[in-house]
This record gives sequence, structure tokens and C-alpha cells, in this order.
Amino acid sequence: MDGDFRTEFVREPGVLKHHPALVLNADYRPLSYYPLSLWPWQEAIKAAWLDRVDIVAEYDELVRSPSVVIRIPSVVVLKDYVKPQKRVAFTRFNLFLRDEFRCQYCGGKGDLTFDHVVPRAAGGVTSWENVVAACAPCNLRKGSKSLRQAGMALRRPPRRPQAEELRNVGRKFPPNHLHDSWIDYLYWDAVLDA
Repeated sequence: MDGDFRTEFVREPGVLKHHPALVLNADYRPLSYYPLSLWPWQEAIKAAWLDRVDIVAEYDELVRSPSVVIRIPSVVVLKDYVKPQKRVAFTRFNLFLRDEFRCQYCGGKGDLTFDHVVPRAAGGVTSWENVVAACAPCNLRKGSKSLRQAGMALRRPPRRPQAEELRNVGRKFPPNHLHDSWIDYLYWDAVLDA
């Protein structure tokens, strides 16, 4: 055989890497919106086989074993409810999500880092209430100066977000690809009947 023996028997091996499954909690809401709660198709099939999820929607594609043919799941629902976290972890990602991936000085979207509003050199602490997303040029311009000294202003004062608030902000950033079977569970661009 000329090619790789592992892919020789699959006509389009790259296709099997795709087809993620949307994972819903037992209340039929996604575990997270941003990043969207997705599993690779292999994990979705394994969870269904172990009776941990119900399959709600499927792709047209099939996977085969010597004894079983299974349609690839596109939406799965957990059988056991996973309680959402009430406390939001202070991470770079959550900070950027809170600030909607925008510099809190100029409103720019690119080249984000974070900045201490009250500089650490002046006794500022690393906390939700003192750290904001900032683009590199604004961060460099502010440096170790206070807002007044730098002649800058915040678009929004920093504060600790609630978990539900971050989930709602995450809805503003749908992924590049949304499968048709996911739309009913995501509520992005949903037209509401009066």
C-alpha cells in the first residue's frame, strides 16, 4: 500500500474529524455559549453508548464498526443535570469576555492584553475590580500612570461579573459555524412569534 494504512480504508478521513455534537444540559440549555459546548463526534457516540446522554438530532453521515452502524449525533442532552457554577473564575478569557473583547480605553478589538487601572506600582491589586482588557497601544500609553496622569478614561468601570451575565455576553459571539440542528437550542437570531 502506498498511503497510510490507517486511512486507506476511509474514503475521506478528514470528514470524520468534523461533525461536532452540541452538548445540552438536562434542561436543554447549552453548558456554555462561549465557548460553545461541543464534543467531538467520537465523545458523543461514546457517551450515548454508555447511556450518559440522549441523542436529540443526528447528522446524515454514518460511522460503522464490524457489528454496528450509527448515525453521528449532532445534538446530545445530558441525562444528569450539571449545576452551573455561581462563582466566575478570574481568568484572562473571562476578563476578555466580560469586556466583550474590546479595549476599555479606546474600544478597539485587536491585540488585547490586560491593564491594571490602579497600577501595581501604586498599590493596585490584580482583581476583577482593578483589571480591564486593553489593546497593546493603550496599555503602553498608560504604562504605570493613573488614568488622570495618562489623560485616559474607562469606557466602563471594572467589576466582578455574575455567571449568568457572562453566559449572556457569550451569546453575542456565536461561533463561525452553526449547524442547522443546533439553532433551536441556541436562540441566536431567533424570531419570536407575537
